Amino acid sequence: MSYFGTKINPKYYHKSQIKFYLFVLPLAIFMVLPIIYIFVTAFKPIDELFAFPPRFYVVNPTLDNFRDLADMTEGSGLPMGRYILNSILITFFVLALSLLFSTMAGFALSKKKFKGKSLLFEINTLAIMFVPIAVTIPRFLIISELGIINTFMAHILPLLAVPVGLFLVKQFIDQIPNELIEAAYVDGANDFYIYLKIIVPLIKPAVATVAILAFQSTWNNVETSALFVNNAELKTFAFYLTTFVTQSNSIAGAGIAAASSMIMFLPNLIIFIFLQGKIMNTMAHSGIK
Repeated sequence: MSYFGTKINPKYYHKSQIKFYLFVLPLAIFMVLPIIYIFVTAFKPIDELFAFPPRFYVVNPTLDNFRDLADMTEGSGLPMGRYILNSILITFFVLALSLLFSTMAGFALSKKKFKGKSLLFEINTLAIMFVPIAVTIPRFLIISELGIINTFMAHILPLLAVPVGLFLVKQFIDQIPNELIEAAYVDGANDFYIYLKIIVPLIKPAVATVAILAFQSTWNNVETSALFVNNAELKTFAFYLTTFVTQSNSIAGAGIAAASSMIMFLPNLIIFIFLQGKIMNTMAHSGIK
């Protein structure tokens, strides 16, 4: 389709697109400034952190903030690597299991027929309304009754349920034609084969979205280490970063806070960059084309 001989949406660069760049580029630069500031601040020495007037950029970059952070964790009796390893292991298991449960439950709620299906989905939708702080006491009572306080399961089990993720997955699977599922049944496929070979490949955008949600909620989680775990060897990196920043005085702790903010933010940025295209497809509900 063209307008006065020029394509409305040319496949490659065309001078008619300049007007869009003039609008989008300033907006993109403005939105990326906070991200740049996080990285720049992490390498600022103390005198630049408290310089007045404040400077956005760093003049004399240094790694002292990261060294101070490592020294502080050494002073706690455990190396920083132990906390990072705990966070990596916990995040891996939560991510893998939450994806498995969300996709299986979404398949069942979308394509299977059984009593109470609508009620279960309504309960999941209702759970989206509750912020984590509102269910802290019931969660503590359940974890206590299960006998998993002060264990790795206290980190993993409460985070396996991702109501928003299940909602997105279920809505995404709803767009898969029922005729495709019925044809697979006619060919002799069982539920597990259909789930693995048909459902999962078609809902990759939704899976990517759930992965980001599960990763962020687990990697940044502080409440579990504070409320359900007393053993320092089982606590997460996010908890200790928060503890060190809180215990440090305002001057000496400023550099540590800047370094810890960058360390916690970087994995979230990386996973979002790799999966952001899938997220946009999920939000647009672009099922089978």
